[in-house]
Amino acid sequence: MNESIESRLEEVRTLIADSCAEYERPEDSVRLLAVSKTRTAEEIMTAFTAGQLCFGESYLQEAINKIDQLKDTEIEWHFIGRVQSNKTRPIAEKFDWVHSIDKLKHAQRLNDQRPDSMPPLNICLQINIDNEETKGGIKPEQAAEMIQQISQLPRLKLRGLMTLPSPTHHIDEQREPFHRLRELRDQLATEALPLETLSIGMSDDMEAAIAEGSTMVRVGTAIFGPRNYQNKPK
Repeated sequence: MNESIESRLEEVRTLIADSCAEYERPEDSVRLLAVSKTRTAEEIMTAFTAGQLCFGESYLQEAINKIDQLKDTEIEWHFIGRVQSNKTRPIAEKFDWVHSIDKLKHAQRLNDQRPDSMPPLNICLQINIDNEETKGGIKPEQAAEMIQQISQLPRLKLRGLMTLPSPTHHIDEQREPFHRLRELRDQLATEALPLETLSIGMSDDMEAAIAEGSTMVRVGTAIFGPRNYQNKPK
């Protein structure tokens, strides 16, 4: 049976609520970010009409097309792909959040290119929590200096940390890198810069992430169904 986007969205919300209850967290302490890369504007609008406000995109040109099509909505757009220097201007001009900052030069470009008419761009610092050579993100020991530098950029608002740990299927193993990220955040947070956002957890490790303090989970296929990568944008 083909489930609708609305019904799948409700199932994901229920899973989040159940995990919050299991780990004694308020249900509203975890935001759902619907990963809408490769999805159409019509599919996004269906989810938006069903009450989903935050959408995550990785492919810039595809995202810009959809943002322009849906410009009359109050959708909150999150860029979750790898940031490139030659693409920072449209990111600065079109998005509300960027989850994948791991280079100071990218942060500086986003700051300089963020329009004065828009509020500061919310960003998360990507941490390579397992020090994997194939993944983006800075090493945990580099975070304090990077945070200090980014905090001086007035057109950016540093909201917290993000990571993509190595996949595993046992919840205790899933929790371990998320726990290390939360400990890192707790060490780095100050009253002036609380770093309240932990952008961690996807469909397969969402429960583990919520157990370790996630404030934003990224879910795509469980909401929109299987992706078709045949015409994947660059």
